[in-house]
Amino acid sequence: MGKENISMSVIRRMPRYYRYLCELENNGIMRVSSKELSTRMGFTASQIRQDFNCFGGFGQQGYGYPVSQLKQEISDILGLTSKRKAILLGVGNLGRALLSISFDKMGFDLCGTFDVNSRVVGTEIKGYTVLPYSDLKEFCEREKPEMAIICIPASAVSKVSDDLISYGVKAFWNFSHYDISMRHPDVCVEGVHLNDSLMTISYMLNSDEVSE
Repeated sequence: MGKENISMSVIRRMPRYYRYLCELENNGIMRVSSKELSTRMGFTASQIRQDFNCFGGFGQQGYGYPVSQLKQEISDILGLTSKRKAILLGVGNLGRALLSISFDKMGFDLCGTFDVNSRVVGTEIKGYTVLPYSDLKEFCEREKPEMAIICIPASAVSKVSDDLISYGVKAFWNFSHYDISMRHPDVCVEGVHLNDSLMTISYMLNSDEVSE
């Protein structure tokens, strides 16, 4: 099956498989079956096998999956050793918190941070020197980042995303409430809506109360 035919639901399950396999490896477990993965992760064994078969299949029937090998296969699928260059725009509270992420373990090299606030431009935050937005074009021409992390007000994202795409940026990790994919349907966008997550939890709690 070609990658273009693999559903996003399958792709979104792969990081969860990877995290769990890392736990197994750290605990010294060398082999795991689809049934054991099913019990621990809440997916059916059939679903797990189908997910892996989308990428060619791994392991042997009745023998299970070698944990380290499967973890490496999924790491390759996710491109976790790619070290694609990324930049962060907006070094407010959220942006600062994101600077604690181990980007190098997730397939990215965070190579620059930017802001328009003169009070933070030029300062060093968690090992990163904050650059002015006016330097963005020159920086992108030199470093050629492929991904931008957006932590700026929604009102500014339209122009900023236009600028970044013209500078060669191909993907966005978007924490604003602005829908970049509506304006630029051909770029990769992963939108993170914290309010949506909270409202989902509220719904689940409310549903529990209704069913009691």
